[in-house]
Amino acid sequence: MAGYAEGRRPTLMAVHAHPDDEVMSTGGVFAQAAEQGIRTVLVTCTGGEQGDGEGGVKPGEDGHDEQAVRERRLAELRRSAERLGIEHVEPLGYRDSGMAGWPANEHPEAFCNIPVEQAARPLIALMERYRPDVVVTYDENGDYGHPDHIQAHRIAVYATEATGIPAKLYHTAVPREQAREFFERTRDAWPEIDFEMPPDFGTPDELITTIVDVSAYVEHKRKALEAHASQGDSAFMLRLPLEVQRELFGQEAFVRRLSRVPAPDREDHLFAGIPLGR
Repeated sequence: MAGYAEGRRPTLMAVHAHPDDEVMSTGGVFAQAAEQGIRTVLVTCTGGEQGDGEGGVKPGEDGHDEQAVRERRLAELRRSAERLGIEHVEPLGYRDSGMAGWPANEHPEAFCNIPVEQAARPLIALMERYRPDVVVTYDENGDYGHPDHIQAHRIAVYATEATGIPAKLYHTAVPREQAREFFERTRDAWPEIDFEMPPDFGTPDELITTIVDVSAYVEHKRKALEAHASQGDSAFMLRLPLEVQRELFGQEAFVRRLSRVPAPDREDHLFAGIPLGR
């Protein structure tokens, strides 16, 4: 990585759906990129209004205040970004659609209901401003079928194609064998809870093109998750045994879906093949 400062700084942009999505799949590559002098940009599409409210109250329950949840989650997002060394946080401001099948899916202003061409306009503007070399988002199924993740994928692909700016586009991935081991370890840690891995969960290992060793940044990811204290999912991950956390947080996997530069079939860095000063 030495020498990047001699030309235009390369730029990594990740397009995520909600505050806290940035941590598990891209927190390590963000922290690594920051240490290597790469400019880092986090685009967060919604304010996470359908997340947990004060005291863990859920959407639709008495006391759930969407505006308060949004404000708290965006504040947590900025603290998380600081802990990961992310330079630029760009919330797009769309309304959280909630999980698949939730009543929030039907709201006309929900992110998942905005036409892709319209929803992608602010992202196109951000790509034109930051000119990212590498863009990361979810796969076509949004990793696990969440409407906002699917929409984030759609606008990231649309903006990448419309601008022609990014040299490489990646989908986040969870290697299927790693996922199976995680479910087994979690079931062992909490036998009283029914943890069953869906048969199609995770990405077949043979499809994964890029595995980045981010073991040096496990503590960064832990601290970033702690910043999202209002959300039960984050708290759950931090209750896992420390050795499981180190294994789970220590690598990040991706499927390369576009490369306008020559790159090896198997990579250990997202910027493989991108010339200096591009």
